[in-house]
Amino acid sequence: MPERREFTEALMEEVPSYRDKKFGSMVRAALWLLTVVGEDNVFTKAQLREAFPDVAQIDRRLRDLRDHGWRIDTSRDDPSLRQQEQRFVTRGADVWIPGKSKAPKHKTSLTATQRAKVLHDDNYLCRSCGVGAGEAYEDGGGIELAKLNVSRRKVLHSGESELSEYQLVTECKRCGTGGGPDREVDLGALLELVEDLAPLEQRLFAKWIDADQRTFSPIEKVWGIYRTLPQESRAAVAQAIDDMTD
Repeated sequence: MPERREFTEALMEEVPSYRDKKFGSMVRAALWLLTVVGEDNVFTKAQLREAFPDVAQIDRRLRDLRDHGWRIDTSRDDPSLRQQEQRFVTRGADVWIPGKSKAPKHKTSLTATQRAKVLHDDNYLCRSCGVGAGEAYEDGGGIELAKLNVSRRKVLHSGESELSEYQLVTECKRCGTGGGPDREVDLGALLELVEDLAPLEQRLFAKWIDADQRTFSPIEKVWGIYRTLPQESRAAVAQAIDDMTD
């Protein structure tokens, strides 16, 4: 179709090349969608990764475009797509233009009532490691007692009008250190993993959810302590195991 070809050529003249590494990976992904895939066309994860062999988490950077109004459907949004396929539906903000690639802001203030509700809803447990307020860590980390905070975590959805949002979660000081305020959780990916579980595993997982806890076996507790040891101590444990199993 001549008209479509002329439009594509004009578009490619207006926007930079996705190969230009002066741009961040999210911007380059947007440019690739525009100039290579084209609106309302289907692409695969393999094609995306082949186009960006130098970017380890290009899938995540592509999802970040949804925060800027870009619509990219998956098989959950469009049943006609296969699991490895996605459809670039419509473009959003011109993120390659300075000032338009900033992530949407979210509220930073948190009231005492909100904080109390989050702690209550999370059973006063760190949702990353499971430690409770004032409890000692079970991994051999010394006599430090846990302190709980409320953090914001970005949750990526799939198949919903609001594709990402910030949700409040309880986290201990240790787990929150160095993680930054914008660590994200891919809810869609988690649901896919749950679907792939065997029926018996799904029932066991449901019991853990109902109890909101999982009891670790003795060997898992030992491993949790071992993995925190310095190299010389790890070597001593390894030698001890060798002696026990000879």
